[in-house]
Amino acid sequence: MNWGDVIQVGQWRGPNSDIQSKHGHLHQLSSSLPSSPHRTLSRSCLLCSSVTDMQHVPKAALYYYHGSVWASVPLLALEEKGYGSDEVDLKEVNLAKGENFDPSYLRLNPHGTVPTLVVPLEKTLSPEIESRYKAIQDTKAIVDFLDKSRSTQSRTHTTSSAPSPSLAPATIAFSTLSNQTVELLHSPAADPNALFYMNARSDDELRALADKLLPFLHGRRDKLATLLAESESGTIQASEKTKAFWQMKKVAAEQFIQVFEDVNKSAAELPDEARQRREEYLQSAKRAWGALADVLHHLHKDMIGPYVLGDQVSIADLHLAAWLARIATLAGASASEDGNTVLGKIEAHVGDGFSLPKDFSIAEARRRAGIAATNVDSTERQDKLAAFWDAIKERPSWKKVYGDGLH
Repeated sequence: MNWGDVIQVGQWRGPNSDIQSKHGHLHQLSSSLPSSPHRTLSRSCLLCSSVTDMQHVPKAALYYYHGSVWASVPLLALEEKGYGSDEVDLKEVNLAKGENFDPSYLRLNPHGTVPTLVVPLEKTLSPEIESRYKAIQDTKAIVDFLDKSRSTQSRTHTTSSAPSPSLAPATIAFSTLSNQTVELLHSPAADPNALFYMNARSDDELRALADKLLPFLHGRRDKLATLLAESESGTIQASEKTKAFWQMKKVAAEQFIQVFEDVNKSAAELPDEARQRREEYLQSAKRAWGALADVLHHLHKDMIGPYVLGDQVSIADLHLAAWLARIATLAGASASEDGNTVLGKIEAHVGDGFSLPKDFSIAEARRRAGIAATNVDSTERQDKLAAFWDAIKERPSWKKVYGDGLH
C-alpha cells in the first residue's frame, strides 16, 4: 500500500464558483487584481469599506480551523497587514467533527479544505443588490489577496490605524526566492499534513500516535458515514460526485484507523494482512521523515536569514512560520523554547545523525531582526532556521496565532 496515496486520496478538484448569499455575515469587497511578481507597493484596500458605510457593505469571511497548518498562514497575514478585528469575519470549521464535509461548506470549497476566504464581488456591494461572492480556496492565493487588499496607498478607509506593510517581494530576485520557498513548503516532500499522519516509525511511537489521532479519525469517519447514509435515504441531496468524494475520504480514514486500532498487538499477534499493513505504514513513515532532511537543508541553504529574504518579513515567512510550527510540534517542541532547542529537537526527530550547518551569526541574526543580542558572543553560530524561529516568535502576529501553543 502506498500511504502517500492514502493521504492524498479524495483530493477531488471541483470548479471554483461564485457563491450567492443574502446573509450579512459574509461582508466586504473583492476585485480583479492585476498581478506583478516584483511590485514594491500593494494595491488599494480591497477588503475595506468607508467607516460610515461599514454597516451596509458586506465583508470578507475567513473559514479556518485552529489546528490547521495552512489556515494559520492567513491568520498571520491578517495580523501582519494590520487588519482590524471587525474587518474580516473568522468562522471556524471543525475538521475533527468533519464539518468541512458538510454540503454547505463544499459549496464554498469543493475540496473540503481550509482555509477559504469568501469575498463579495465589487459590483454587488449596494444594499439594494443581492450580493454575489467568490471563494478563494488556496492558501497562497488568499495571502496574496490579503496583502494586496490593504496598503499604505489605499484609496478607501479602514477601521484599523495599524501600519500595512507590503509583504510582497520588492525585486525579481527576491520574488523568485520567495516563490521557490513557498513551492518547496507546499511540495509533497515537505507536506506537514502527511507527516502529521505518519509521525511514527516504531511500535512504541505508533501507540502514542494512535492515542492522539484515533478520536480525530473516528470523528471524520463517522461524519462521512452519516452524510453518505443521509444522502442515500434522501434526507439530504448530494450529487454522485459529492457522494464519491465522501466515500473516498471515508476509505482513507478507515485505512489509518485499521493500523491505529491494532497498536496494542505485537506484530506476531497480527494476521498477515494487518502485519503487512503496519510494516508498510512504518516504512512509509521512515521515508517521509527521511525526505524532510533534504527539505530542511534546502531551506537553510536558500534563505538569507533570519527571515527568508533577510531582515524584512515577507509572504514566504508566513508560510515558513506555519510550516515550521507544525514540524516543531511533531518533534515535541513548544512555543516557549528558543530556536536552538527547537531545531535540535527537529534534527533528533529526523534522525540518522541529521544536522543543519551552524554557520549563521546569532548576533547578526538578532541585529537584522531588531532583537537585543544581550550576552551573545560575536563568534556564536546557529543554523538559519533556528535564527528564523527566534526572530518570528517575537512578532505580535506569532504571539496572537500561537499564544495558546503550537499546532
